Amino acid sequence: MRKHIISFAALLLATAGGMSHARALTQEELVARIQAAGYTQVSDIKSTAEGTTARAVKDGQHVRLVVDSSGQIKEQR
Repeated sequence: MRKHIISFAALLLATAGGMSHARALTQEELVARIQAAGYTQVSDIKSTAEGTTARAVKDGQHVRLVVDSSGQIKEQR
């Protein structure tokens, strides 16, 4: 009986570990995050296979950004 309970607990922990409680950012939250990273004039926000893309300006340069599912902001050259 005890072995069965331990196995069941291990199964529950393994299943819970694979679940993500993350939620998608709203457009306002996404813009705020991009602006907090030093970008301005955020526009042309689109959801794509590579993540959420946007156009913005940083240090006077127009850039294309990709925000991945973990919230990392990357410039695309």
